Amino acid sequence: MLRMARQQPPPWVHAAVLLCLLCLSGAIEIPMDLSQPPTITKQSVKDHIVDPRDNILIECEAKGNPAPSFHWTRNSRYFNIAKDPRVSMRRRSGTLVIDFRSGGRPEEYEGEYQCFARNKYGTALSNRIRLQVSKSPLWPKENLDPVVVQEGAPLTLQCNPPPGLPSPVIFWMSSSMEPITQDKRVSQGHNGDLYFSNVMLQDMQTDYSCNARFHFTHTIQQKNAFTLKVLTNNPYNDSSLRNHPDMYSARGVAERTPSFMYPQGTASSQMVLRGMDLLLECIASGVPTPDIAWYKKGGDLPSDKAKFENFNKALRITNVSEEDSGEYFCLASNKMGSTRHTISVRVKAAPYWLDEPKNLILAPGEDGRLVCRANGNPKPTVQWMINGEPLQSAPPNPNREVAGDTIIFRDTQISSRAVYQCNTSNEHGYLLANAFVSVLDVPPRMLSPRNQLIRVILYNRTRLDCPFFGSPIPTLRWFKNGQGSNLDGGNYHVYENGSLEIKMIRKEDQGIYTCVATNILGKAENQVRLEVKDPTRIFRMPEDQVVKRGTTVQLECRVKHDPSLKLTVSWLKDDEPLYIGNRMKKEDDSLTIFGVAERDQGSYTCVASTELDQDLAKAYLTVLADQATPTNHLAALPKGRPDRPRDLELTDLAERSVRLTWIPGDDNNSPITDYVVQFEEDQFQPGVWHDHSKFPGSVNSAVLQLSPYVNYQFRVIAINEVGSSHPSLPSERYRTSGAPPESNPADVKGEGTRKNNMEITWTPMNATSAFGPNLRYIVKWRRRETRESWNNVTVWGSRYVVGQTPVYVPYEIRVQAENDFGKGPEPDTVIGYSGEDYPRAAPTDVKIRVLNSTAISLQWNRVYPDTVQGQLREYRAYYWRESSLLKNLWVSQKRQQASFPGDRPRGVVSRLFPYSNYKLEMVVVNGRGDGPRSETKEFTTPEGVPSAPRRFRVRQPNLETINLEWDHPEHPNGILIGYTLKYVAFNGTKLGKQIVENFSPNQTKFTMQRADPVSRYRFTLSARTQVGSGEAVTEESPAPPNEATPTAAYTNNQADIATQGWFIGLMCAIALLVLILLIVCFIKRSRGGKYPVREKKDVPLGPEDPKEEDGSFDYSDEDNKPLQGSQTSLDGTIKQQESDDSLVDYGEGGEGQFNEDGSFIGQYTVKKDKEETEGNESSEATSPVNAIYSLA
Repeated sequence: MLRMARQQPPPWVHAAVLLCLLCLSGAIEIPMDLSQPPTITKQSVKDHIVDPRDNILIECEAKGNPAPSFHWTRNSRYFNIAKDPRVSMRRRSGTLVIDFRSGGRPEEYEGEYQCFARNKYGTALSNRIRLQVSKSPLWPKENLDPVVVQEGAPLTLQCNPPPGLPSPVIFWMSSSMEPITQDKRVSQGHNGDLYFSNVMLQDMQTDYSCNARFHFTHTIQQKNAFTLKVLTNNPYNDSSLRNHPDMYSARGVAERTPSFMYPQGTASSQMVLRGMDLLLECIASGVPTPDIAWYKKGGDLPSDKAKFENFNKALRITNVSEEDSGEYFCLASNKMGSTRHTISVRVKAAPYWLDEPKNLILAPGEDGRLVCRANGNPKPTVQWMINGEPLQSAPPNPNREVAGDTIIFRDTQISSRAVYQCNTSNEHGYLLANAFVSVLDVPPRMLSPRNQLIRVILYNRTRLDCPFFGSPIPTLRWFKNGQGSNLDGGNYHVYENGSLEIKMIRKEDQGIYTCVATNILGKAENQVRLEVKDPTRIFRMPEDQVVKRGTTVQLECRVKHDPSLKLTVSWLKDDEPLYIGNRMKKEDDSLTIFGVAERDQGSYTCVASTELDQDLAKAYLTVLADQATPTNHLAALPKGRPDRPRDLELTDLAERSVRLTWIPGDDNNSPITDYVVQFEEDQFQPGVWHDHSKFPGSVNSAVLQLSPYVNYQFRVIAINEVGSSHPSLPSERYRTSGAPPESNPADVKGEGTRKNNMEITWTPMNATSAFGPNLRYIVKWRRRETRESWNNVTVWGSRYVVGQTPVYVPYEIRVQAENDFGKGPEPDTVIGYSGEDYPRAAPTDVKIRVLNSTAISLQWNRVYPDTVQGQLREYRAYYWRESSLLKNLWVSQKRQQASFPGDRPRGVVSRLFPYSNYKLEMVVVNGRGDGPRSETKEFTTPEGVPSAPRRFRVRQPNLETINLEWDHPEHPNGILIGYTLKYVAFNGTKLGKQIVENFSPNQTKFTMQRADPVSRYRFTLSARTQVGSGEAVTEESPAPPNEATPTAAYTNNQADIATQGWFIGLMCAIALLVLILLIVCFIKRSRGGKYPVREKKDVPLGPEDPKEEDGSFDYSDEDNKPLQGSQTSLDGTIKQQESDDSLVDYGEGGEGQFNEDGSFIGQYTVKKDKEETEGNESSEATSPVNAIYSLA
């Protein structure tokens, strides 16, 4: 299987070309053999922080003729280097070296340094370099007590790192150097503190230590660790609860609305300098953990440079500009509510260049000017100096005039040579620029070698250099092959420094190019010979192969290249250089491997390169073991796909057509149904294949219609009912001749990206519609419905921005294609619009009519069209819930919006909360954003029906009762007047009669006595206001334990159990047993006498018992009398006010035990009467249990 990749020159070549092109417009420099004032070429940064362990180096280098000398100031005073043995200056340089090998403290040399480079033509100054020594102070020792915190509460662990220089990098770890896992709940703030939005019991499993890493010393200092002690209502740290959908309630943690931990309060402000990064941070506490969202008032966040960090808790805007000032706010929200914090951002600016002064080279008698224009906030002041001294203290010069940020020179003479400094500063910084004025009288001269040879590959871009100098500055022109026309425009572009760029090299561009520099003192010329070479191409590439171990394999790589260039063919294996061992043989057009081994498996890349370009082709070699089945990616192809076509040939070559012939591959027992012909061109999308046409499977030759000026290459794919074959090997290339374009670009649009521009865009034409080299577009525009002339520009890309346009006016736009063979047809006219600005007016006379408890009707007066300043997108209502009419009910005041698209005067706002006070504002919206807000309107919604009661719970403690509990509705939507409960019994498909209960608004519990112990119940509960009943919630009583998998017999008969014979017999037997038991008990009580029980007692009777002597009790007729403290009921039964017959009373100390089946075990002891003074009668005989034991 063949896999091929074409490679253009390496990426670094393109980067170098781009860098050179960016430098082409730089100022022309004076050759070093001519006299010139000093120029600073290298210096240390303004804030120079050094490592105290190394020698200090403060750089200052300059050039000039004669070579400049150097001296320094420190803290604005002359720094005498000769007096300090540690300080020296490098030879032929102004760089200071401060050596501490023999001792000394680097801190003694901190201060502000400035370098002066001087020769007889002037003095140049470096920036003021502030030298500071890096500091990494130790962390103060401290003993930290354990931090005690309630589960669910917020917590901040403060870091307070020592103030290092530069500031250290902060990170948190445990004392065992394990990183602290951070997430939405636990994260580190920008100040280094560790914030817990809410503390959970799991946070106690580690300790927390703040670490500071210092840059220069590469050391890490660790603070003593914090230990957490979390107080909790649920001490079991069940890890399964961490993923619980309601983790906090599962652990008994109360839910809380969000509040801000940092910054505190509702508003703060922040100042940032232009060009720096703006970092806004909001960290909130709450249960559940709040989500943070960021907004900018009156607009959107800048999507191209805004990014969210630290789990959305931080907003970073890079490269801040004045447009980024304004009010930002962060919104912290969870299901309990939300809160917001507003941050007012002010963008200031240190001075930045609008027009930096550049060296001025004049001839005697010429005029010139130095311009020093900068901006900043506050507006910077400009101070001019000459040779390092204030300009106002310099001797007067009648040929020089200072006009604010500009110095004007008239009739300049050689005595005017000097170096001028412009210092522009405000409270946030300064800029210092040197620019010399050099007065020379020099005829033109060429600065590069003569008659250079430049070789370039066909269709590439190239640049011919012609550096020159002269004073006055010469004009430069280019000519080709001695012809008289100047080369500039179209495929050529001449830069200020004399370089000629040819955008796309063609064969006809080969020849001799002459550059001529001319001024009043003469002229100079130079020649460059340009040779155009054919590209290097691999036309027979290596194929993917599957071979057996021990066989011989050959990988082909045949190359076509320009014969005047030296070709080198090399091989890579798995993208690394291939070592050619004794089992391999490399020839000019192939690589042979003898005795293939398993280690030879991999990808092989043929690299064909010359000194100007290269081409690549790759194939994969799979090595099979003996008797093995292929396992590479080829074996995975389904059996039955056709083999690829081969031996492609181009014949009948014409301007717009060609015949392509191929030999079909094996159809693998499935007839070929279609052939797909694809093409690739190497100008616009090299290496990308496109479908050209499709032909029946019965043909193997077809005439292909072609487009002008395309360098075609074809391949064929065969298709049968199983699938597609692999593509054939590509054909030879065929380039058609060029022609003017026959169409123009599509999707032409004109839209403003700013309020004072219009961006014209279109879809660029592809290779098959370009029809010729140097495809470009003629863009025309003018104001619609005016008779002004067309503006036009030629563009090589797919967009053009028209500047300084009025706000939102229509333009007529035309985009016409053009190449080197001519222009395309006349383009259609498209209407576009310049940029929009914010609307200037707000809707007026806003009227509100309440429709119902959740909706209002709005009506307003529309704004005048000229105040929209753009396309009216919609009217928008901003509204928020100010308060509820119910006392002590917290409401979210989050702003909401309702949109009304188009130019309409009315609309409806729905989904409001009933029984609430609202405020509302209206704006008009265009493509730029919101206009000013209308007058704030207030309205009140009436009562509505409440939402469903919350947390409706049904419990069944026994078979007789069912307990219902519920909470008040989340949204009462009015004054609750009660609850309505409807319930019905059901048994399978049988339903009982529905029963309705009404409760007061304060009742949230109800106990129901079951009438039927077998049936289940379905309960429906709703709350009521004066308006009516609200949403209902339905629950069912729990199913009995044995009802989960009932048998058919039990299901059918459970309702009729009382009529079953076995049940009646069982009840009769139980009644007979109870009757016999009562008779025996009565006989025992009525006979009196003594009954031995001593051997049945665990504890002996006390000595105070008068009936102890023989271990017997006396029973008398008094036992049949009512006990003291009892009353006789109307029906003759005894009602005991205080029961003494519990089983605990019969056991010793109430510690009796029960068997597995629930029966009581252990010896019963006689319990004495509580009041022995009233008699020693025992209540034991009144118990049927004791009666049973008395029979034993």
